[in-house]
Amino acid sequence: MLPENGRSAADLLAELTRLKAADLPVRGGKVTAYVYDTGRPEVHEVAAKAYMEMLEVNCLDPTAFPSIVALEKDVVGAVAAMLGGGAHTPGIFTSGGTESIILAVKAARDSADAPNPQIVVPVTAHPAFHKAAHYLGVDLVTVPVDTVTYRADPAATAAAITDRTVLVVVSAPSYPQGVIDPVEEIAALCAERGVRCHVDACVGGWLLPWLRGTGTEVPPFDLSVPGVTSISCDLHKYGYAPKGASVVLFSDEKLRRAAYFASADWPGYTIINSTVQSSKGAGPLGGAWATMQAIGAQGYRDLAAGAVAAARRLAEGVKEIPGLRVMGDPAASLVAIASDDPRLDVFVLSDKARAHGWFIQPQLSYPGIPANVHLTLTGVSLAGVDALLDVLATAAAEAVESGPAPVPEGIVELLTDLDLDTVDDKGFADLLASVGAGPSDGQPEMAVVNAIIDALPTETREALLIRFLSALYSG
Repeated sequence: MLPENGRSAADLLAELTRLKAADLPVRGGKVTAYVYDTGRPEVHEVAAKAYMEMLEVNCLDPTAFPSIVALEKDVVGAVAAMLGGGAHTPGIFTSGGTESIILAVKAARDSADAPNPQIVVPVTAHPAFHKAAHYLGVDLVTVPVDTVTYRADPAATAAAITDRTVLVVVSAPSYPQGVIDPVEEIAALCAERGVRCHVDACVGGWLLPWLRGTGTEVPPFDLSVPGVTSISCDLHKYGYAPKGASVVLFSDEKLRRAAYFASADWPGYTIINSTVQSSKGAGPLGGAWATMQAIGAQGYRDLAAGAVAAARRLAEGVKEIPGLRVMGDPAASLVAIASDDPRLDVFVLSDKARAHGWFIQPQLSYPGIPANVHLTLTGVSLAGVDALLDVLATAAAEAVESGPAPVPEGIVELLTDLDLDTVDDKGFADLLASVGAGPSDGQPEMAVVNAIIDALPTETREALLIRFLSALYSG
């Protein structure tokens, strides 16, 4: 509630500290998703100061605030230099991977002369492409991946391309299993068919290039690959910048212009936007620029080498834990782990690990792909990877002892047939609580929640996820 009179800064900051008490820690490497830690406090400190310095600068009008033009040119130019471009490669600084992807899809749609446009993506492509298609009125066609390597299938991709296709997507790497799609092969078939090709390198775009400097072999994946016409790269991931910072690059200026939006059809000020947002603070831009400058090229090489070394150590160690296996052949520092023991429920494993102070991200099953847990290793992870392996071994044993998360009898059928429009948020929360899947002390019992959702068809999963989020905020 809004107070009648303003509160003191000390009081407000104390309350923020209290509210954050139940949050996952953003430093230390025990959260293997959502956050990226260099292990270098001085870098995060200067980024925070730069963020605050630019906080009130409005990116709505670059002619009013020329500092944003200078900073964006510097950041985009640095990314282009590492991703197969050059000094004049066109790009846009965005709020994150989703916005970069939306702009890439918009640019492809608006620059193509295709009736009822569609995009073709592997099933492992980030859901941001589903969101972009939904927002932009573009049809989305998914194609299968190899269920051993989890890489996109070139033959299936080629078969899916039609005269309506405006964009084909590949990932470097894909998030779920951390593998790099066959970019060269798919980009070549796109060029042959006259279709644009986007590389989603939101996760790997600022990691893979630095690995080359450490002697690691990295397959071609960027704008230097013939047929690749755009690429996205998040700087708030392995660039270690504050949220949200991303860059989308284009192979030519015309394509970038197609990502822009302008309107003069009203009696107010001139509207010209390079991103989905109009007014937005320049804090993320300042934070990203400062982070990149503070770390430098050698710093990024060292951080990349450390993250990948941690991932390889993790993958080797998992082989020694009964019931667990690594999925595919991770190309960098993303590792997915599945269970080959029916007694070992990966959703329970995730909860057990959290009880020991580590957050490990669960991933639902998909046709041909079992449920699993996902770990993102960062620059700080190498120092703690042995402790992580100990926790995984302990959590796995505890999960076997506990057994799979119980799915209440009849709940899957009930939820599948339930008309959610007849239930308000409180009623939905009460329903979850009745089967042990509701919020508890501010934290949901996720093993049961995930087990129930995993047993449902996709459309029902999505509807329930929306209602779960709505109930969480309505409580």
